[in-house]
Amino acid sequence: MDIYHGVSSLLGMGKSTKRWFIIERVTGNNFADLLNLIEELARFEKLAPPDKAARRRLRRDALSRNPKCEAYLGKLGSAYIAYVIFYYTYSSFRALPSLYLEDIFVLEAHRRKGIGQAMFDFCVERAKGKGCGRIEFTVLDWNKNAQRFYEKNRAERTNWQFYRLNLK
Repeated sequence: MDIYHGVSSLLGMGKSTKRWFIIERVTGNNFADLLNLIEELARFEKLAPPDKAARRRLRRDALSRNPKCEAYLGKLGSAYIAYVIFYYTYSSFRALPSLYLEDIFVLEAHRRKGIGQAMFDFCVERAKGKGCGRIEFTVLDWNKNAQRFYEKNRAERTNWQFYRLNLK
């Protein structure tokens, strides 16, 4: 099991309730926990969760020998409470890879406690470690909390418009 962070002080917990927060890579053993969190994100975004075929593809794409994406879970004590999924793209103008942050999600009961910041900082460190020139992501126009979070972390809105062509 790949464990990347172990922090408790940033969570604002007293000594009597100290629990460790860790970030670990998604494996076959905790994949169902990732799916549960994705379902919670779908509820939050008022979207349909992945169907059975999408779940199979996600498992294959995240857990294969050459994964198409990286997926990590945030765990507090014995409970999985957050996740990130990202992958790498390439900038022709910078001539550097970019990390594209597909999802970052924290269960509502655990927001505003430093969990999202720890997950985001983890992504920044992964991007730096891979020599990326930037991190890119999209934010729903109604999610003002997420917008403020990213702006607090020095992310800038661009003048690029986001388009999508659904093929399946």
